Amino acid sequence: MDLRLPIGYVFTIYGIMLTGYGAFTKGAEMYKKSLELNVNLIWGVVMLVFGIVMLVFAKKAGKA
Repeated sequence: MDLRLPIGYVFTIYGIMLTGYGAFTKGAEMYKKSLELNVNLIWGVVMLVFGIVMLVFAKKAGKA
């Protein structure tokens, strides 16, 4: 089994959850400690992109 597939699913699911949480808590008091950066939103998008890239690589490897 290709490890890119489960890694892609896990990162995609966690990325969606973290991006959603960051989007819904935009402007919250907790972001004052992090220089007003929405860290949840930023890292959620990073995880989502990484997960999608892993899924694309897994799909391409299956066709070869």
